[in-house]
Amino acid sequence: MGDYQFLMLKDAITCINQKVSLFSVILDFTLPQRTKGTDYFCKLKVIDESHSEFWVPVHVFAQEIDGLPLVASVGDIIQLSRVTMTVHEGDVYAIFNNKFSSFALYDGKDGDSFHPYKVSLRFHAREHDERRIASLRKWLASSEVIDVPNFSLLREIDRVVCVNLACKVLHISKTTNDKWMIFLWDGTDAPPISIYNKLEDELHNPLPLHFEPLPPSRDVLCTFPTVGTILRVILDVDCVTYILQLLKVDQWMKFFHVFCKMHEGLWYGVFTSSSMIRDMPNDDILIFERQSNCDQRSLGELDRMPYWSCPWPSKITEVKRIDVPFSTLMDVLTCKKETNNFRCVVRFVAVIPWRVEDFRAPCGAYRVRFTLEDPTARIHAYAHAENGEEFFNCSSTDALKRKVIKLLGVPASRDGEAIMGGARNPPWVQCYLKSNPIKQRHWIFETKLLG
Repeated sequence: MGDYQFLMLKDAITCINQKVSLFSVILDFTLPQRTKGTDYFCKLKVIDESHSEFWVPVHVFAQEIDGLPLVASVGDIIQLSRVTMTVHEGDVYAIFNNKFSSFALYDGKDGDSFHPYKVSLRFHAREHDERRIASLRKWLASSEVIDVPNFSLLREIDRVVCVNLACKVLHISKTTNDKWMIFLWDGTDAPPISIYNKLEDELHNPLPLHFEPLPPSRDVLCTFPTVGTILRVILDVDCVTYILQLLKVDQWMKFFHVFCKMHEGLWYGVFTSSSMIRDMPNDDILIFERQSNCDQRSLGELDRMPYWSCPWPSKITEVKRIDVPFSTLMDVLTCKKETNNFRCVVRFVAVIPWRVEDFRAPCGAYRVRFTLEDPTARIHAYAHAENGEEFFNCSSTDALKRKVIKLLGVPASRDGEAIMGGARNPPWVQCYLKSNPIKQRHWIFETKLLG
């Protein structure tokens, strides 16, 4: 087959074991991966006007990641020269060999330039390239072969699932177990998760305050938004260096096929070899929608309550100062004052000690540590001495047991007996906190547990 003769896909798939040249539209692609040897590969799915109902796979191999077609977006156009058509188990696909094949990548239907944004070493522009690119762009503009993907908000994640996200990159860090992690945010509250940890295990196996082994420094934490969940996403790919080059801190980006999972009541994401990442233009409607929703939440008093506590928190607690505006736990953690008071809506997800009979020290004073959470953070907060007396507001041990069981979301049988060991769903309740954010010490005060 002549090097300068470009075929339509319907004709190319009949040229088994021959070298062909193609102009096609990229329907999908994978991130670079290592082969079992020393080189890299990626996979493309391509279509054109002659073969739009079924895509043709293209397997690309190169000695370095930069030798692969690093596609900017689904719907872009690729020129492939001297790729070998192969059949395996009845499926036809093209093989790109960097020893004799070449490629060029062009913007898709919205592009106005005929200059490729990436080429391989052996690429040579040809006289009729522009005409073919214009023809494919016209076809793309008049057809619906490229699906517009749906993007989920973090508050819409309701189970372990693979999702597309449009988020702002807040931070990138390397964890103590040598994994890279990115911190993503879209201004919405991820849903609360049932707690399966047993209350009696909290002393020796406490619920973590954060997903990462060590939290960001306070300086980094203070750069984060104080409303909305921050999703930690692990990079579980071979080409970490390549992904880190694509990521831009403080910029909105699109993430495709991210696996959202749960760990001890915390959401996290996994970016795998099937995941993808894209830049977002500053005028993208998805950015406007997310940013405007967040701006409204930052201004309104009630809008700083967790989305999932609406229309109002449970009345099993009572706070004295109802005139104080609501704050999030991230407000608490990032406050620059040495001591401050906060009115929060939280869930009580764990307690030490777990037996009500052990709440008091030998001297008779309360000494209890709770783990509190909202969509922005988890903290430890203490009910000590006179603040504990006010909070527990109870003289009977049995009555206090009933209150604490309800506060921690322990399910009950029809006759009211607690069912220990099952899933717990603590209610959203109001709580007043006195905090020293610098030392990360927090106390419950001016709050009563009503039961």
